[in-house]
Amino acid sequence: MEKKKDEWKPDENKMRTRPAGRLLFTMALPLILSMLVQAVYNVVDSVYVSQISESAVTALSLAFPVQNLLIGCAIGVAVGVNSLLSKSLGEGNRDHANIAAGNGIFLAAIVMVVFMVFGIVGSRPYYTIQSTVAETIEGGTSYVYICCLFCGGLLIEVLGERLLQATGRTVYTLFTQGTGAILNIILDPVFIFGFEPLGIAPMGVAGAAVATVIGQWVAGIMAVIFNLKCNKEVQFGLKYLRPHGKVMKLILAVGIPSMVMMAIGSVMNFAMNQILLGFKQYGETPAAVFGVYYKLQSFVFMPVFGLNNAAITLVAYNYGARLPQRITKVLKASVTGAFVFMVAGTLLFQFAPNLLLMPFDPSADFMDMGMTALRIISFHFPLAAIGIALSASFQGLGNGSYSTIISLCRQLIVLVPVTYLLSLSGNIHLVWWAFLISESVSLLLTVYFYRRIYKKRIAPMYA
Repeated sequence: MEKKKDEWKPDENKMRTRPAGRLLFTMALPLILSMLVQAVYNVVDSVYVSQISESAVTALSLAFPVQNLLIGCAIGVAVGVNSLLSKSLGEGNRDHANIAAGNGIFLAAIVMVVFMVFGIVGSRPYYTIQSTVAETIEGGTSYVYICCLFCGGLLIEVLGERLLQATGRTVYTLFTQGTGAILNIILDPVFIFGFEPLGIAPMGVAGAAVATVIGQWVAGIMAVIFNLKCNKEVQFGLKYLRPHGKVMKLILAVGIPSMVMMAIGSVMNFAMNQILLGFKQYGETPAAVFGVYYKLQSFVFMPVFGLNNAAITLVAYNYGARLPQRITKVLKASVTGAFVFMVAGTLLFQFAPNLLLMPFDPSADFMDMGMTALRIISFHFPLAAIGIALSASFQGLGNGSYSTIISLCRQLIVLVPVTYLLSLSGNIHLVWWAFLISESVSLLLTVYFYRRIYKKRIAPMYA
C-alpha cells in the first residue's frame, strides 16, 4: 500500500535516532543564539534608558519582578505543554499531542487576562510601595502598564516557540526571537528619544515598553505562522481548544513548578531591592547596580537555559520512548556544556567588569560598587551550571516539584535571609556573597534529588 502523505511514525523522529549529545547541541544552538540576541536587547533597553537618568535605570530594575513573573507564567504553560507533547509523540499518541497544544493555548489566554488586569489597576501601587522618587514611580508605572496590557504577544511567542521546540524544530525559534529582539533594538531609541521625521515624540521609559511589546507581537505572529506552515506533527483545530481537565492537570503538573520558580525569582528580586534600598547612604544606586547585574548575567545564563530547554525536550521524549541510555547521555552532555559556558562567564565578570558596566554611563560610585558586585556574584556561576543542567531531568521526567523546592532554597529560603543578615553589617559589598552561599546549598540539594529520581525513573528502565 502506498504511504499516505500525512502519515507519521515515531521512529522517523530525529529525537529517537540521532546521537544524543550531538542532537542536544544541534537543538540547543538556535535557542542559545536567539536567547543571546534577546539578552542583547534586554541590556540595550537599560543602556538607552541610562542616558535619561539613574532613576530611569532604577525604574526598569524595579519592573523586573513583574516582567519575570509574566515570563514565568508564559514559560510555565509552555514547558508543561512541551513536556506532555514530547512524551505523547514519543509514545506515538499524536491525538493526545494535539489536545495538549490546544489546552496550552487555552491556559495562555487565562494568563493574559490576569496580567492585563494587573497592568490596569496594580502598576502604580506596585511602584508607590517601593519608591518615593517621582521620576522612578512615573517611568516605572508607565513601563509596567504597557508591558502587561499588551502581554498577549509574549504569551503567543513563548508558547509558539515551545511547540516548535517540542517537535525538534528549534531553528525557527532563532528567527522568531531574533526578529523580535532586533526590532526592539531598532525601535528603542525611536520611542525613548523620539523621531521627529515620523512625528514620534520622546516617550522616555514608556518608549522602551512600546518597543518591547511591538517586538514581542511580531515574534508571536511569526511563531504562529511557522507552526501552521511547518509543524506537521501537531494539528491546530477548534476541537483541540476545548478544555480537558485531565490534560490541563498534566500540563500544570510540570508547568506550575516552572511558574513558581519564576515567581520565586520575582519575590527574590522584590525582596533584594528592598534590602538594597535600605542602604540609605547610597540612595537608589545599589538597586540600580543589582538591576544592571541581572541584565548582564543573562549573557551567561541564557546559553545554559537554551541547553536546559533542549534537554527537557529530549529527556521527556526518550522517557516516553523508554530509552534510558539516551536520557543519561543527554544529561551528561548538558552538564558539560553548561559548565563550560559558566566558567567562561565567570572569567569575563572577574577580569572585565569595568567594560561590562561602561555602556550604562555609570557614575564613579556606581562603577565602584558594580565592579565589586560583578566579581563577587560571578563566583557562583559554575555551581549554578551543574544545578540548572541536572534540573532538566526533573521536568523532563514529570517531577517538576523537585525544581520548585530547589528554586525555593536558592532564591528565598537561603538567599534572602542570608542577604538580610549580611546587610546588617552595614557593608554593601558583603551582601553579594549571599549568592555563592545559597547556590552551594542548592547544588547539594540538586544532587540529592537527582540521585532519587534516577533510582526511581531511569534505573528501572535498564532492567
